[in-house]
Amino acid sequence: MKNKLPISKWSLDDRPREKLLKKGVDALSNAELIAILLRSGNRNESAVEVAQKILKTAGNNLNEMGKMSIKKLLQFNGVGEAKAISIIAALELGRRRNYTAAIDKPNINSSQEAFAVFHTKLADKHVEEFWVLGMKKNTLTFVEKLNSGGLDHSLVDIRLLMKKLLDEEATSFIVAHNHPSGNLAPSHSDRELTQKIKEASKLLNIQFLDHLIIAGDQYYSFADERMF
Repeated sequence: MKNKLPISKWSLDDRPREKLLKKGVDALSNAELIAILLRSGNRNESAVEVAQKILKTAGNNLNEMGKMSIKKLLQFNGVGEAKAISIIAALELGRRRNYTAAIDKPNINSSQEAFAVFHTKLADKHVEEFWVLGMKKNTLTFVEKLNSGGLDHSLVDIRLLMKKLLDEEATSFIVAHNHPSGNLAPSHSDRELTQKIKEASKLLNIQFLDHLIIAGDQYYSFADERMF
């Protein structure tokens, strides 16, 4: 059968590199794209089969795969340090490309648009991080991480947050943090923090637009849920 042959013995239309050249990148599956990075498999498996195993371990989710360390990738037969580094570098380039595309859109008018910016920063983190997006008249001016916490919490100094907004002369802002557990529900401390930020921003006349909780490819918006 084809899958028991090395890729060099496959039909030209089925070889990932040749397939890309002939049909374009959209014609390739995620496993085939990863196989191009791997270049080769092991004695018993093609590069595509090794790639399929890696993806399966990540639940066939590229965001989850992006969380894999070099040590984790080295556990797959046929993946050495150079291949592991290539995979991690490629996934990071994809993340940075998505971030660039998100911030190239200067106007943030909805929770979904804010999520597009924060998602590239928070979707695959193992610990909680707290980020702020500052704007002038809804035009994005900066996105910055203010703190990184443990596995299930990230405290932020509200004075530091307000100082950053004042230094950047922001007129409005959105904050976000992630839940590595995957649970989107806001905790008591999340609600308490949101209220404290709201009170501080009122005193400084800076409009607090939303607080997002991000878990993988999903998000919870305090504004959308009218939790302000």
